[in-house]
Amino acid sequence: MSNHLRFYIDGAWVDPVVPARLDVIDPSTEEAFTAISIGSRADVDRAVAAAQAAFPAFSVTTKAERLALLRRVLEAYNERFEDIAAAVSQEMGAPLGFAREAQAWAGRGHMEATIAALEAFEFEHQRGTTRVVKEPIGVCGLITPWNWPLNQIVCKVAPALAAGCTMVLKPSEIAPISGIVFAEVMHAAGVPKGVFNLINGTGPDVGQVMAGHPGIDMMSFTGSTRAGIIVAKTAADTVKRVAQELGGKSANIILPDADFAAAVTKGVEGCFGNSGQSCDAPTRMLVPAGRHDEALAIAKAAAETHKVGDPKAADTVLGPVVSQLQYDKIQRLIESGIAEGATLVTGGPGRPDGLNRGYYVRPTVFGHVTPGMTIAREEIFGPVLSVLSYESEDQAVQIANDTVYGLAAYVQSEDKAHARRVAARMRAGSVYLSYPDWDTQAPFGGYKQSGNGREYADFGIHDFLEIKGIVGYGAA
Repeated sequence: MSNHLRFYIDGAWVDPVVPARLDVIDPSTEEAFTAISIGSRADVDRAVAAAQAAFPAFSVTTKAERLALLRRVLEAYNERFEDIAAAVSQEMGAPLGFAREAQAWAGRGHMEATIAALEAFEFEHQRGTTRVVKEPIGVCGLITPWNWPLNQIVCKVAPALAAGCTMVLKPSEIAPISGIVFAEVMHAAGVPKGVFNLINGTGPDVGQVMAGHPGIDMMSFTGSTRAGIIVAKTAADTVKRVAQELGGKSANIILPDADFAAAVTKGVEGCFGNSGQSCDAPTRMLVPAGRHDEALAIAKAAAETHKVGDPKAADTVLGPVVSQLQYDKIQRLIESGIAEGATLVTGGPGRPDGLNRGYYVRPTVFGHVTPGMTIAREEIFGPVLSVLSYESEDQAVQIANDTVYGLAAYVQSEDKAHARRVAARMRAGSVYLSYPDWDTQAPFGGYKQSGNGREYADFGIHDFLEIKGIVGYGAA
């Protein structure tokens, strides 16, 4: 029996208190393929009560017990790996290979990284005659986005479990099915009842209620900066901790000593991955002014290799974007780039040729973009690259940092020492040198309006802990 219309509360699948449904749309067809139930304040109250009741016992479990639990979750996750990939592909339109090798893989990778971090984690240490103890913060509200559903669910659930917290998860209502499969994974792994709870719903009806709920001790939110501000304001009345991973407008500085063709080509690929729907995507490419047109020729050739189409087709590189709302926003921003005088190098408004339904976007490159243009300022969240020029390294750094965001930055150079010097000047939570592999042990989070707190590995565990000093404890 499908659990799509039920919530997972206190170790069981239950019906919502007040029945209400929402269709889940397949973005490749624009048609509903299932429906979920939408929660209310009463459902939040029930889930929070379950998490509160479970906290006293779970918070005092040993590290060894929590490691054993996380290993069971990983085993159950691997058993449902293909189901998770299939759910992600259908709910957000990701090509099946990408859904498997990147989306579902991310959940597995972060579970493994959290287990490794917990193995080495010390919850107590002595400082003179004071004992410093790190304890679980309490009941945690977790709100996750649609663009990397398993990445963000596991980046919150795994460290919360590792810390000894109990939790209520609200996945995105736009891409909720992978979250339901994940809840089935948690049940199969034998997570104690009440430790993990899942409610589906909208931001106003469930997310904001969680943020303001006096029974929730911490909110961990990933999503837009606009929504993050609402969560933080709502949480302020109960003075709960708020950890946030928000938007980005990441710069990719191609230094003069980079392998130019390779750097530009990989920059296009990085921007377009996941159909451009990544908060840390390198969406602003900064190139030496004298090589701007050369960069545009390389970027055009690279962009036009990205075949857009049916996520089920073996040769599809980019699927649709996730929703009509997202499609319309991207179209508006592409039109603004043209209206404000940027050079349209390839792509542009409308669907790619041969596609008359589905939220498909043309892979688009703009050249001769200036820092004040809308496409250089706003997060587009689609396969749209803006190429800007710089006259000097100092100017490149200034342009890169001239944004309200600070999630990521990218630096390309054949000289590692040079790249490191530029990286030190970036006001961003992550700086990627010469397109490195994904590192699940690295901290992830942002400066400025890209959020606060850090995820991944031991950094994520710290976010879910309180620090207690027992003064006068005595010598070790």
